Amino acid sequence: MREIYIKSGTVREIALVEDGKLCEYLRDDSAASTEAIYAGRVERIVPGMKAAFVDIGQEKNGFLPLEERSQTAAVPKLQTGDTVLVQVKKEAQGTKGAFLTRDITLCGESVILMPMNRYVGASSRIEDDADRKALISLGKQIANGAYGLIMRNAAVNATEVDIRAEVDDLACTWNSIMQKVPTTHVPSMVHQPRTQLDSLLDDYGHRGIDHIVTNDPVLGKQLESIAPVHMATDELMHIARLDHQRDKALQRHVWLDSGASLVIDPCEAMTVIDVNTAKFTGKRDLVETILKTNLEACKEIARQVRLRNVAGIILIDMIDMEAEEHRQQVLDALREACAADRVKTVIHGFTSLGLIEMTRKKSRVPLRDEWTRPCCVCHGTGREMLNKEEQHG
Repeated sequence: MREIYIKSGTVREIALVEDGKLCEYLRDDSAASTEAIYAGRVERIVPGMKAAFVDIGQEKNGFLPLEERSQTAAVPKLQTGDTVLVQVKKEAQGTKGAFLTRDITLCGESVILMPMNRYVGASSRIEDDADRKALISLGKQIANGAYGLIMRNAAVNATEVDIRAEVDDLACTWNSIMQKVPTTHVPSMVHQPRTQLDSLLDDYGHRGIDHIVTNDPVLGKQLESIAPVHMATDELMHIARLDHQRDKALQRHVWLDSGASLVIDPCEAMTVIDVNTAKFTGKRDLVETILKTNLEACKEIARQVRLRNVAGIILIDMIDMEAEEHRQQVLDALREACAADRVKTVIHGFTSLGLIEMTRKKSRVPLRDEWTRPCCVCHGTGREMLNKEEQHG
């Protein structure tokens, strides 16, 4: 069962619940800038980094690679002082400014339009070869060399008429953006991205939403066509104990039902997850206990990664397994558990040190950055200095 809870207020809060467990908790803040398109000014070009720093009106200049990953994106050479149209791919975080791209995308429910690109492809989530080939063929017909298209997973169940209509709407949006640019103030935003709620509904609508709970009568009326809507009080997150589940996801330790535990440590370069048997001893032999613990951990790791919005490199230290068959079972279980994630997640397998390596695409800021701030005493280390007597024994 999939439910969405929406609490309207100064900042809208959104919770996605699957089978009674919180899987995503979002702040739908208008200040969020991921996917926003800006008319920016090139402040500095750094040839050694093959990048430019662009003023988009935020506190820190954005980082713009001079070479795009796509070989078909049309990106002219830049000079200091140029006006450039860019899109935020990753929000500013810590000491780093926003990560920018000139290969702009406009995202719909069934398709992604790429006006600077000519590539036509299909989402990696579409596993059926016949569906992929049919959608790519349709995409090439629709694009006709004028722009690029990515056919999303939702396109599998959409009609050709609906797909063409959505592409036309996105193309109109792009034309509107281009009309604004010549007269707009630089730097400034020229296109407001989809809200977190719009994105959530687009990504989960085709998978099925059983019901929506909200305290906003106007919004509830608008969402009735998507799923049955139930009205609630302003305390709906507290009554459903979703804020409690959210707060537990801000802690380092996670207890599993069996008594085993996870320890999740975000670092600057990656996130490390350790699996421990802790209080769980099992009723069978040690090998079976270890396998059962690791399999149970896979489901919770996938949920915690979604809920905490962990991104980038993730290393998982499972309890050591000697049997290759058991290692493969754990990898399969982790892939299956991560399949529910709407953010692209790749399980790369075991490293030579026996750690599972996975990566998850960076999108919005992590949950802990939305709901916590570094301690002013320890500055985020979580430790305090020994006093002089302790230092000298």
